[in-house]
Amino acid sequence: FMAGFSILTGLIVLVSSVLISKYQRIQESVLLRTLGASKRQILIISGLEYFFLGAIAALTGIILSIPGSWALAKYSFDTPFSPPLLPVFILFFVVALITVFIGLFNSRGILNRPPLEVLRSDT
Repeated sequence: FMAGFSILTGLIVLVSSVLISKYQRIQESVLLRTLGASKRQILIISGLEYFFLGAIAALTGIILSIPGSWALAKYSFDTPFSPPLLPVFILFFVVALITVFIGLFNSRGILNRPPLEVLRSDT
């Protein structure tokens, strides 16, 4: 129950942080398109940015959870601790890919707006 609750809470925080940064993504997209970047280039840049954001978040969670799990195993349960590495790697990539999916899904309408329209609405 607690693991599911933690995952759900983390996803809610992830979605809200992506939604908050939408205005900044619009400004970056307009700037890049004004400088001549194609929609494909902007999608690749955004995808890489979201991948590294998710990778850093997953790595932080892994780095914090493994010592905590070790401490619980050693001091609370008096059992030897051996972390399963395959689920850790799978979780790392799943979190990074979920971040990319949510970020690009949120950014889908940004590329369809003409740069001049966005610049006019800012003034």
